[in-house]
Amino acid sequence: MSDQPVERALPDRRSVRPGHRVPASTYRVQLGEDLTFDDVAARVPYYAGLGVTHVYLSPVLAAAPGSTHGYDVVDHDTVSPVLGGEQGLRRLADAAHAAGLGLVLDIVPNHMAVPTPAWHNRALWSVLTDGPASPYATWFDVDWSAGDGAVLMPVLGDRIGAVLARDELQLVEQDVPGVGTTTVLRYHDHVFPVRAGTEQLPLAELVERQHYRLAYWKVADEELNYRRFFDVGTLVAVRVEDPEVFDATHALVLRLLREGVVDGLRIDHPDGLADPAGYLARLREATDGAWVVVEKILAGEEELPDDWATAGTTGYEALWRVQQAFVDPGGAALLGSVMHRLTGDVSDAFDEVEETAKREVVDGPLYAEVHRLTNLAAEICHEDLRLRDHTWRALEECLVELLVAFDRYRAYVVPGEPAPPVSVAVLTAAAERARRRLGVDREATMAVLVDLLLGREAGSAGRTRDPRRDELVVRFQQTCGAVMAKGVEDTAFYRWTHLVALCEVGGEPVRFATTPTDLAAWAVRAQAGAPFGMTTLSTHDTKRGEDTRARLGVISELPREWSALVEDLRRASAPYRGTLLDGRTEYLLWQTLAGTWTDDGPIEEDRLVAYLTKAVREAKSHTTWPAPDEAYEQTVLSAARQARTDPVVLGLLGDWDLRTREAVRAATLGTKLVQLTLPGVADVYQGTEVPTPTLVDPDNRRPVDADALAARLARLDEGAGPRGLADEKMLVTSRALRVRRDVADAFVGPHAGFVPLPHSSGHAMTYARTVGGDPRVVVVATRLAAAVERLGGWADHTVALPDGTWHDVLSDRVVGGGVQRVAEVLERLPVALLVREGV
Repeated sequence: MSDQPVERALPDRRSVRPGHRVPASTYRVQLGEDLTFDDVAARVPYYAGLGVTHVYLSPVLAAAPGSTHGYDVVDHDTVSPVLGGEQGLRRLADAAHAAGLGLVLDIVPNHMAVPTPAWHNRALWSVLTDGPASPYATWFDVDWSAGDGAVLMPVLGDRIGAVLARDELQLVEQDVPGVGTTTVLRYHDHVFPVRAGTEQLPLAELVERQHYRLAYWKVADEELNYRRFFDVGTLVAVRVEDPEVFDATHALVLRLLREGVVDGLRIDHPDGLADPAGYLARLREATDGAWVVVEKILAGEEELPDDWATAGTTGYEALWRVQQAFVDPGGAALLGSVMHRLTGDVSDAFDEVEETAKREVVDGPLYAEVHRLTNLAAEICHEDLRLRDHTWRALEECLVELLVAFDRYRAYVVPGEPAPPVSVAVLTAAAERARRRLGVDREATMAVLVDLLLGREAGSAGRTRDPRRDELVVRFQQTCGAVMAKGVEDTAFYRWTHLVALCEVGGEPVRFATTPTDLAAWAVRAQAGAPFGMTTLSTHDTKRGEDTRARLGVISELPREWSALVEDLRRASAPYRGTLLDGRTEYLLWQTLAGTWTDDGPIEEDRLVAYLTKAVREAKSHTTWPAPDEAYEQTVLSAARQARTDPVVLGLLGDWDLRTREAVRAATLGTKLVQLTLPGVADVYQGTEVPTPTLVDPDNRRPVDADALAARLARLDEGAGPRGLADEKMLVTSRALRVRRDVADAFVGPHAGFVPLPHSSGHAMTYARTVGGDPRVVVVATRLAAAVERLGGWADHTVALPDGTWHDVLSDRVVGGGVQRVAEVLERLPVALLVREGV
């Protein structure tokens, strides 16, 4: 009953070097004005009692004024004063280390903020002041050859001519921190430096002579000459591929790591970098091989690039696999018909929805990036006689189709290095899909483009590299990531309503459901290839928290009942829905209300309104952030407000809650236990140790009542039995974390293993965590509990436990080894966590 011990040689790039700790688990906290370093330090006893080994901090460097998340860094040399400064961070580190906990730090290498006023970012202020002569000019990914040699600043509320005519630009004296009193150009809250020697010029001429170009905000999508974070013009890319920029922007973080203040790093969005593999290799040496994980979305069966020096990802590929192992595939067809009735979409149309969304994004908010790529390709072709007849228009059409056809964030091609076989395969497959959308007269141009993007010889003999060709290779990949993020996650995922829980960051909604066998096969691969990567169910970026998704997943188990419920909800709400309310948004509303229902009833109005406003604007079908359609939005919000107070609607949803309560219980506890015991470092997002039905940020970043959580844990530790699902989830979370901590060798040790266990029911998920092939911990979880209920229970189904005596730390019972009836193992809870006694 055990796997054979295998001495595997983990590649150095995936390992953690001696002297650095590998977390057994992490607890993510979202820092801010309402949660400072000292606040977190006061909670350390609770985190330690919960059983985590590391506290995982959101970004701590100085951020733009009013930042609510910390990803808009303005100063790499300063720990945020708002959070308590470096001394506050050190106090937290001392408290954590004294309790046996480590600290993991989230860092942002890809971009900095363009804050208001701009002087908050001293490096950017210098560039705006002195242009290419600034010592920081190489920091930012600016194309100085475009925009008349000036950085485009698209901050104006109208075209520059109209702004000047209304005298909205003012030349004033301003005390600028770090500079002193100086002449600045003010536009409402925006403040910009004035180039030396231009102070006395007429205002229009002065504006034209600066190292920046003030422009209407809408210009950004068409003419921007600095690389931004996706389509966010207030975040400017940083060129960390330059060793001097890397050293300058990482000095403080690396010092904190060397001095033992922090113990590991989480890297935000490395796919946005020019050379992710090169960056990670440099970081590994700079950290001496500390534990480092990356926020990387692996599409489908994509694997982490072989040459990335990282312990693994932050766990999105685990998230969707765990979740969809608890979704009933039998519900797909009927739920597809419900979607079709409301929206007109058919079950197999997600690819079409995705393509449409990507095409809109390429043609809209990312047009500036595509235009820049086309210019690069056209310049390359124009300079080579053999390529000169490939026109700008032909190149643009091929680039657009290639970007739309790309099925992942990027292909990892490095200028001057042979393209890896997987990158060649990915790019050529995308080109083949793109060719089917183009005429035969574009085939030759597509072939040239593919050669250029793979760094191959194209055109005249021997021409493989020059600065423009290298830039085209890099920028195409960076643009691919932006198209995927904005087109799929931030557009298509807000349009697709088959089961909205599947539309998650890194998710695979086209698969609908997976099996325990699928999950086990992935877990075996993860154990062998990246055993120190993270697993997660909720993050600060998830579109719905794990508990919302668990409630929604149960819909798949009861599709007929759900179909009837939706028809009843539609009848009840018909008088106030309004003719402008489209089917997709209506169906999103019903699923949102069901997914966020609690014992107290429906979600609060302000949370629902904020979420739906964001959702419909992200969907971009009827309204957008840049151009809100007030009439449409008011129709949506009015229907939502009335629905959440309509006694008939509330009665229907309350009945659904009662009908699904046991299935939701099993899904909530099962997904949590499985995530916490799979291969990898288990992450718990703040507050999710109890049911917390949340929605997309900022809803999922709301403050957590740590005192109430601590009191609940203390009561359970004192021997009180669980009184409801909140207690049960706290019990499962705390006991699983403590087992990970106390039996760490079975989870993150060098000889840790994962082996599925035999069982007779497809509704049971069972496996063991081993040390050198010897089973130490066993997990048994119920999946699709509504089906178990329909079948009248577990009947005579069994699970084969490894030999020995086992202690269920959840129910405090002893279970024998060998073949056991599932009903007896799961007598008290729908899950069991068994630890072998006498080891």
